[in-house]
Amino acid sequence: MTPSTAPRTQPSPEDSGSSPTTRRNHFVDLTPLKVSPAFARLWVGSGIAGIGSQMTFMAVGLHVYHLTQSTFAVAMVGTFALVPMVAAGLYGGMLADAFDRRKVALVAAIVAWASTGTIAGLAWLNLETVWSLYLLTALNAVAATIIGTSRAAIQPRILPRELLPAAAALQGISFGLMVTVGPALAGILVAGVGFNWTYTIDVVLFAAAFLGIVSLPPIVPEGERHRPGLESIRVGIAFLKRAPNIRMSFVVDIIAMTFGRPHALFPAVGAVLLGGGAITVGVLTAAVAVGALVSSIFSGRLGGVRWQGRAIGWAIGFYGLFVFGFGVVLGLVSLGWLGQATNQAAGTNMPALVLAAIMLAGTGASDNVSAVFRTTMLQTAVPDNMRGRLQGIFTVVVTGGPRVGDLYVGVIAIFGMLWLPPVLGGLVIIALIALLLRLHSGFRHYDALNPLP
Repeated sequence: MTPSTAPRTQPSPEDSGSSPTTRRNHFVDLTPLKVSPAFARLWVGSGIAGIGSQMTFMAVGLHVYHLTQSTFAVAMVGTFALVPMVAAGLYGGMLADAFDRRKVALVAAIVAWASTGTIAGLAWLNLETVWSLYLLTALNAVAATIIGTSRAAIQPRILPRELLPAAAALQGISFGLMVTVGPALAGILVAGVGFNWTYTIDVVLFAAAFLGIVSLPPIVPEGERHRPGLESIRVGIAFLKRAPNIRMSFVVDIIAMTFGRPHALFPAVGAVLLGGGAITVGVLTAAVAVGALVSSIFSGRLGGVRWQGRAIGWAIGFYGLFVFGFGVVLGLVSLGWLGQATNQAAGTNMPALVLAAIMLAGTGASDNVSAVFRTTMLQTAVPDNMRGRLQGIFTVVVTGGPRVGDLYVGVIAIFGMLWLPPVLGGLVIIALIALLLRLHSGFRHYDALNPLP
């Protein structure tokens, strides 16, 4: 155990007021970018790098489908990385609670950049295989998990507490731009210039991540520190056992991502149901991000919400409803009640594509609102020297949950009904969230004026 000696880079959240801020303006609060140049650089750098990362992730899915013509193989891109990501999230959280968080993020960024460069190199040499894509994507996901864990633990140290909801909403804008622009570019570039150029552009864009991280000051955890190992894990688990609200925020997100993640269906939907191929895949994926982006742009009043647990429950309930709606659209097309199912060569069923995109935009908006409050809860209710480990678990939930969801979709889709996974999953989400909110009154009454873990 080593006491922290690092000076604070900005007023600590613990020294700031804990009340949520009330704003009359519905538009996003840009104050975090103005008061913290370090946060502004990190936000811009991670956003630019994220566009390339999302572009590569989409391209890998298309690449695997091109090689195998299998939705299950596409689902396995994320599933294969699940166990390494869980380990990386947990170990990365211990690293972030033991060492300079800036250095931890920088080393992980180098690994992520190198893995993307290797994917590009194999594509240029025509040496890529399904297994090489699986392995390198898993390595990239591991590094990205550690980066995300460190970066999220850094954020409360460079911003005052009352601005954390606004910062989380700004992250929603960043995510929206990443997942709107990235997949759209991937669809266009893969169709136009091929996989090799698509991966290479990501290698160039990722340089922005280094600029955001390198310019940060040293950020060493405050208070008692534990070196990575069994004792660090024991202390983290002991804290989580005393944190029912944090646990619930993890559980509800796992439910949403496990049963409400239809992304692995998109290549098959574009190829055999709605038509349009890679372009349709890009549109459907971008629709999720557009919803997140729009909800973040109009997030000005989220900072004034006091009962944040209740808000999370409602947001995830609406998420399940929109997932269900997306499945209904696919089901209507399958039955011939909303135009005819069509393949890539026959064109695109535009009315169905528009309705499907609207439903997916709804999922992005509701998930983003949930994420704003879950992130704020974690950053305000957890002490600084525990944030890395708890953020590691949070990162595993946020990034690992979708991988379990990909597996769920891949297994259910084996039955040949592309509409079944989202229809069934949406209903399960709504039912489970309603039940959990009824059973856990403490989470339902979580008060931002008195943030208890």
